[in-house]
Amino acid sequence: MSLENIQHIVLVLSGKGGVGKSSITTQLALALSLQGRSVGVLDIDLTGPSIPRFFGIEGAKVKQAPGGWVPVSVHDAQPAVPSSENGQAPRSGSGLGSLRCMSLGFLLGNRGDAVVWRGPKKTAMVRQFLSDVQWGALDYLLIDTPPGTSDEHISLVETLLKQTSPGQVAGAVVVTTPQAISIADVKKELNFCKKTGVTVLGVVENMAGFVCPSCAECTNVFSKGGGEVMATEFSVPFLGSVPIDPMFVMLIEEGKRPVYPKGTAVNGKNVEENGTATDGNQEHNRDEGLLVEKYMSCSLHPIFDGIVRQLVTRLEG
Repeated sequence: MSLENIQHIVLVLSGKGGVGKSSITTQLALALSLQGRSVGVLDIDLTGPSIPRFFGIEGAKVKQAPGGWVPVSVHDAQPAVPSSENGQAPRSGSGLGSLRCMSLGFLLGNRGDAVVWRGPKKTAMVRQFLSDVQWGALDYLLIDTPPGTSDEHISLVETLLKQTSPGQVAGAVVVTTPQAISIADVKKELNFCKKTGVTVLGVVENMAGFVCPSCAECTNVFSKGGGEVMATEFSVPFLGSVPIDPMFVMLIEEGKRPVYPKGTAVNGKNVEENGTATDGNQEHNRDEGLLVEKYMSCSLHPIFDGIVRQLVTRLEG
């Protein structure tokens, strides 16, 4: 069975579209890998599969093996190396964990192809992803889901409960934004988790601020704190607030290592304290290195490092 050697399965859910769920999934995966965990990412957002683009592997093709599909590798595991001043090497003593992905995007003829499927075909595809992808041994499998509570979600939870051992499905990370309409929709998602028996591992409030690429300020464009209030109301953990960072977008779209003005502070912490702010001396090597190595220079990495440490502490003890 393709899921039997996976230690922890985590769903990433959102009540509505456009809240940055795939961005959160990507950064959770990168942060886990940087902490030495082997990670798989399964994209079951069938009508909008964006995970291949986030990891810069859109041109990759899935290979067939006797037991099913072989997921696409983002990077292999690497041993621990000493910390370097330019942030290119993993700082963790546990080294770098492997990272692999599976998405319908790898199976489409081209990126612009529309997926026009009725519910039963979507359900069959979700079940096939859960049964036919040969992940091998993984510490974590993150499942990026469509927004809302649709056929895919019901099929996903039902199939997981049938194919996994007790406790293997660790729970769900729920993504919201500070706006009231997003929070209202996420409340429905929390109720869905309650009805289906899925543990809510925590709430992440995305887009809670804007990291200016020019003036070193982080401004709360869409307000902040609504996600934490909602988490308190539902008695679920609040994992953290994540601002919009244009440099992360540039990293994903152009593969450029983030560079910030001196004095940039995010969530009250100076970026320089994490070794990610520069005076421009890194411009010459912005395109070098793996995605995960360049992500270490992003202002969002310390935030997700903290979020992941909370999850790991809860799930691994």
